[in-house]
Amino acid sequence: MVNEREFWSEIRKNLPKYKQKKPRVVPAFTIQAMQENTIVAKPPKIGVYDPKPPKTSTFRKYYERGAFPIALEDDSNGQRISWKVRIEDLDFHYYLPMFFDGLTETEAPYKFLVEQGTTEMLEHGGPKILPVVPQLIIPIKKALNTKIPEIICMTMRAIQRLVRSGECIGESLVPYFRQILPIPNLLKDKNVNLGEGIDYSQQRGENPSDLIQETLEILERYGGEDAFINIKYMVPTYESCVMN
Repeated sequence: MVNEREFWSEIRKNLPKYKQKKPRVVPAFTIQAMQENTIVAKPPKIGVYDPKPPKTSTFRKYYERGAFPIALEDDSNGQRISWKVRIEDLDFHYYLPMFFDGLTETEAPYKFLVEQGTTEMLEHGGPKILPVVPQLIIPIKKALNTKIPEIICMTMRAIQRLVRSGECIGESLVPYFRQILPIPNLLKDKNVNLGEGIDYSQQRGENPSDLIQETLEILERYGGEDAFINIKYMVPTYESCVMN
């Protein structure tokens, strides 16, 4: 026997007035969320791993104006940088931060100029490099914040060369770990191959995760007795390569 509620439900189910409307999507933690026939909207994605395309670097702007004492030349072994003055005579306070600012460049010839120019300045800089270290932190941080794998790899290699370029440089970087290690901490265990679009990744089999681990170990080895504890504070999953 059908009861009264079932009877009226059967009668009303095909009437437009009583048809169930599609639930409204409403913001979470609002009065609307307590109303009938509503569903709470899903939280937005924060995009913590999303790349952030960089703006045109200061390096590119100054290079295009002819403000750098370098030229790109072709020889039997490929391209190389030709310096118009001796590297040892350069103003490192001016040029080295500018080269590091170009770490965000991924297009030719700027990427090659930055990588080769940075390498050669660090090889010949000697005692001129250490006083410039504080000026390199912001360009390094800016490059890492892009979260672009190609840029991350180039920046990690630049940090490795910087640390090895002279005495006390590793120790001088320790106070800046809080500024330069948040992104390496985020990407350290995100093992993503750079893909076919990058020639050096094919040749060397590089990916950001491997280079980050390698760079952290170099920072620990060259950073003195306080290096490990400061790395561990910023990268909790890091395990000492010296103590072990």
